[in-house]
Amino acid sequence: MRKISILWTDDEIDLLRPHIIFLREKGYDVDTATNGSDAIDLVGSHYYDIIFLDENMPGLSGLETLSRIKTLVPHVPVVMITKNEEESIMDEAIGSKIADYLIKPVNPRQILLSLKKNIEKKRLVTAQTTSDYQSEFMRISSRLTDKMTWEEWAALYRTLVYWELELSGSDDKAMDEVLSMQKSEGNMAFFRFIRENYTGWFKKSLGERPLMSSDIFRQKVFPHLENGRKVFVLVIDNLRLDQWRLLSRVISEYFRTGEEALYYSILPTATMYARNAMFAGLLPSEIEKLYPQLWDDDDNEGNKNQHEEELLRRQMARLGRKEKLWFDKVSNLKSIKKVSDTMTAVQENDLSVLVFNFVDMISHARTEMDMIRELASDEKAYRSLTLSWFNHSSLLDLLKSLSALNITLVITTDHGTIRVDNPVKVIGDRETNTNLRYKLGRNLNYKSKQVFEVTNPKEAFLPSRNVSTSYIFAQNTDFFVYPNNYNYYANYFNNTFQHGGISLEEMIIPVVTLYPKK
Repeated sequence: MRKISILWTDDEIDLLRPHIIFLREKGYDVDTATNGSDAIDLVGSHYYDIIFLDENMPGLSGLETLSRIKTLVPHVPVVMITKNEEESIMDEAIGSKIADYLIKPVNPRQILLSLKKNIEKKRLVTAQTTSDYQSEFMRISSRLTDKMTWEEWAALYRTLVYWELELSGSDDKAMDEVLSMQKSEGNMAFFRFIRENYTGWFKKSLGERPLMSSDIFRQKVFPHLENGRKVFVLVIDNLRLDQWRLLSRVISEYFRTGEEALYYSILPTATMYARNAMFAGLLPSEIEKLYPQLWDDDDNEGNKNQHEEELLRRQMARLGRKEKLWFDKVSNLKSIKKVSDTMTAVQENDLSVLVFNFVDMISHARTEMDMIRELASDEKAYRSLTLSWFNHSSLLDLLKSLSALNITLVITTDHGTIRVDNPVKVIGDRETNTNLRYKLGRNLNYKSKQVFEVTNPKEAFLPSRNVSTSYIFAQNTDFFVYPNNYNYYANYFNNTFQHGGISLEEMIIPVVTLYPKK
């Protein structure tokens, strides 16, 4: 293994010989310089993992040397060592992006700790994280064999997402594979849980069953209005819990979290069903019955979500709510530029709702564009792409502006998504829908053990096109493919992100209440 290389620059370097000897005995390579000019020359001709730099030297000062070093090797950590405790010196050094700041006299242990923090941190964190997950692995596996409640499944999914994010920062590919296998095992057990319990939930009251799509506004939005606060609801289509956790790290700079809850998307976990149910406060068959003109019996998702604002207004009217509502939807890149214009509307209305479809667009673009597929090649890359978009989006600009207002922010989604890799054959007639994770139609032909079948849609509060309509839902990472051109479509959709079926990622999703820090 290559030794870690250190450059230590100090005009009193001879007084530091015991420190140099200590580090060499610990296995580090150490070069020394007595002034800034020599240090810059060494940096230009040698590679160093870390640089220790005295702040007060004759000739080039430590800060001047730091500035020149950063132009040569901007990513190499520099630790400033000084006798000067003036705040202005510290501020200037920190502003110049030093990695650490030590006050003389320093002892060898301080130097060793700084090395471990700045050079060996990733290795040490990786080793500790791997060890901690190995300890947790058996506990999670044991829970998967138990008969769990919906609350316990939500808690388990939180745990899996926590470890997924923790391990994503390490280079231990073996642990990534172990976690992936455990998630797959979890999804298969979760599928059995849903198949056994889902339709029974509709016979129970809230509390005996989980919070679901049709409950969101009644339970998580309207109570804030009753407290006299303006509320802004942001619905980010297709947002999973792991993606939310990354976005929340950015949002937490401007908002504090009041509550991070998880709820269950209804089936199908598709925009046309889950999001309509959210805004209507009704289940799909109830929407079709009460407002047939607002339920388009069509396989085109765009058509089926043209009436979201009207469905929300109808829900508010049914509940006797009189608040002023503003509603908008961002569904393409051109309209994203107009997001900041919503500030005036937010201030003039009691309840503001913005639907943001960009994460869903990333998912679809990944399927259709080789470049996006390459950029989001796996779960970690998909999360990274989502975060990169958010950090440079006008949505973040809007949230920054909202943080200056006295509002309650509710962020949620309609369903999640899962990366599929196992094609499953299904046969249907021409009227069968095209979604890869669920099918509805007549005369569906499939292996019943591979799917969750709903032969009586009324039990799941789903609309029926005719008396013989049935629904089937894919499990884990399966996706449905017709026998015609089977190999082509199996390869085309393999390793793409899809939704509509049954998985932890698709069904257990966040609804978060936040308040401005200001």
